[in-house]
Amino acid sequence: MTTSETPLLKNFKDTSYWLDGLPPAPSLPDVPLASADVVIVGSGYTGLNAAIQTARAGRSTLVLDAQDPGWGCSTRNGGQISTSIKPSLEKLTKRYGPDRARAIRKEGENALEWIGDFIGSENIDCHFRRCGRYHAAHTPAHFEEIARNAEDLRKHEGIETHVVPRQDQRSELGSDVYFGGVVFERHAALDPARYHRGLLDIAVRAGAHVTGHCAVSDIAKDTGGFVLTTSKGTIKARDVIIATNGYTTSLMPWLQRRIIPIGSYIIATEPLPGDLMDRLFPTDRIASDTCKVIYYYRPSPDRTRILFGGRVSATETNNAVSGPKLYADMCRIFPELAAYRVTHSWSGKVAYTFDELAHTGVHDGVHYAMGYCGSGVSMASYLGMRLGQKVLGLPEGRTAIDNLPNPTRPFYRGNPWFLPATVAWYRRKDRAEYQKAAASNQK
Repeated sequence: MTTSETPLLKNFKDTSYWLDGLPPAPSLPDVPLASADVVIVGSGYTGLNAAIQTARAGRSTLVLDAQDPGWGCSTRNGGQISTSIKPSLEKLTKRYGPDRARAIRKEGENALEWIGDFIGSENIDCHFRRCGRYHAAHTPAHFEEIARNAEDLRKHEGIETHVVPRQDQRSELGSDVYFGGVVFERHAALDPARYHRGLLDIAVRAGAHVTGHCAVSDIAKDTGGFVLTTSKGTIKARDVIIATNGYTTSLMPWLQRRIIPIGSYIIATEPLPGDLMDRLFPTDRIASDTCKVIYYYRPSPDRTRILFGGRVSATETNNAVSGPKLYADMCRIFPELAAYRVTHSWSGKVAYTFDELAHTGVHDGVHYAMGYCGSGVSMASYLGMRLGQKVLGLPEGRTAIDNLPNPTRPFYRGNPWFLPATVAWYRRKDRAEYQKAAASNQK
């Protein structure tokens, strides 16, 4: 490929790679129920896991989505599963004290274990595997930091890790741009769209009524519950759950003020030779790095392609623009991939929060869970399941994350005007740190 050619194939798809070959969806009703015990707004991992709980308990359950069920990031993410809790034990201890901090961190482990058990017990065919994660350091200083953190995680939280120095890095990852890394042995991977389809099938079989293209424009309190105004009429509900994450709108301004929607972009390469894949991903792990504007990547479940994701620009952009930028970053890490092109380039919205924690609770009588900060496969599923249990009045629905202070910022109304400058700053900082480290290493 010459420098003037685009890395995107002429007929590249701007839809998620995960949708290719996805089994047909179950038949879903076009018209929603006029009333239900539980109405859930959002049909991703959070909403469907909540619906499974309430429908199996005999509650009439209605799930609504403004688009096709699963249209959002539940079928667009990278399929990487971590413990989901970003703040360290030390940081959380300063905020909430040692006991609550440990309980919050433990919920991340609980979510990771729960999703594997749930997928197994429900026989969801989604290529779930505990492959582990290689978290790579983009500077020597970051390697020293994550190596220290790995020791703390083993010692204080019992999290299985091992450190990989730079000289041994190719046993984990076929790249020389990093300065070593840490393996998180219990992290996992799946096919996110197949997982979502499995959840949808289970929810429908349990009796949940799922209707797409039914946008909710208002929620009003009513005697004995709520009245929802939708594009397909009004609906009465005893309980309401909001499960919209990165697609949260002004339906509930209080929630919108606490969610920062951020576009995350992914590409898929054309099929690669098996020996090349074996060199680049010898252990078949998922991977990420220590850049503030993080990259995440992995082999496809069948090990024929590499899926490479990250944030590529300060402002949101379209997939035809993001694809070549991601490709350039990917080829910087894996120069051998410059001989191959891109078949898919797509994006989805994740939801960050101002304290980098997921949040779940009740506001004005409405249940919610969201704000998974880009690591939501297990946590969204787990908190959705717990939400369903809460609505049922079950004590096991309680979590250490319930009703944490949920901060916002003055004048913020859901439009992250500050994001372009923040992303641009961190991208420049990441690049400068790496270039300095690489130059120092060449001396």
